[in-house]
Amino acid sequence: MSTARVLLVDDRSENLLALEAILQGLPVNTIAVTSGEEALKRLLSEDYAAILLDAQMPGMDGFETARHIKQREKTRHTPIIFLTAADRDAHLAMRGYSVGAVDYITKPFDPWMLRTKVKVFIDLWSQGQALRQTSERTKDLREREGHLTRRLDQARDALAAWREGREADPEIDRILALLETSSA
Repeated sequence: MSTARVLLVDDRSENLLALEAILQGLPVNTIAVTSGEEALKRLLSEDYAAILLDAQMPGMDGFETARHIKQREKTRHTPIIFLTAADRDAHLAMRGYSVGAVDYITKPFDPWMLRTKVKVFIDLWSQGQALRQTSERTKDLREREGHLTRRLDQARDALAAWREGREADPEIDRILALLETSSA
């Protein structure tokens, strides 16, 4: 199973370094980018357990970036946690939630709280990966079962056709009876 990735999006490199330090030691690869445009490009080619997104960036801000993320089928369900240095403005928080954020955290924040929240999304992503693998394995096994059942039916039909017109053979009759009950 692959390692979960978390996308870190902030126009300030010192904030990205701080986020990487906070998440260090978790079972995650962090990918840091400095703009919404870069984030959207990364999201085209890779899946992420979560996105930590600065709300206020020059150019494409976090809200617009989140809107684009939520419009794409592939990324629609990727959890976004907004991080912002802005004061606790209820309007900005509501704006964040309205574009699909699962959380909106103002700085300064408790690094252990953020780490714990991200860990939950890493765990959910890992469980989803395991479930997808189990589903694929189940599908493969069902296909193999169908193939084997068809081959068994062909063998039974061939044996029954061969048996016709021959004198009684208790062993062949026993095998045919077993094949009949196994396909029922």
